[in-house]
Amino acid sequence: MRLSVQTDYALRTLMYLAAHEGHHSISEIAGQYGISKNHLMKVAQRLAAEGFVDSVRGRSGGLLLNQPAETINVGNVVRTFEEYGAFVECFDATSGGCVVTPVCGLRHVLADGIEAFLRHLDGFTIADLVGDKARFRAVWE
Repeated sequence: MRLSVQTDYALRTLMYLAAHEGHHSISEIAGQYGISKNHLMKVAQRLAAEGFVDSVRGRSGGLLLNQPAETINVGNVVRTFEEYGAFVECFDATSGGCVVTPVCGLRHVLADGIEAFLRHLDGFTIADLVGDKARFRAVWE
């Protein structure tokens, strides 16, 4: 299983904002990570729409965490950005499905595995991922 680029960028953005005080531009964050500014812009818009960050326009604007990093649950972020509904064909009721779905145990095994994965992520916050803020920031210094 692999997280989407959007989820990856969302987590990285939240971690960056947790480690750095004040507002930070999308350009700055993208530059620090060496990632696409255009992709990050889309992620930032969604982070703002979902209430994870405040987005302030203008010269002294940028992104800022909307709540303390200690309260932003990693599992919640992943659930927000990932779509597990069609993890395999039998998860998607509109696809016509697989012919053995009625007697197959694969769907339940995979669904349980995804739920276990997300429950594990529920045990962590963005603050946990950053750890020591000064040490985290030192990577770019």
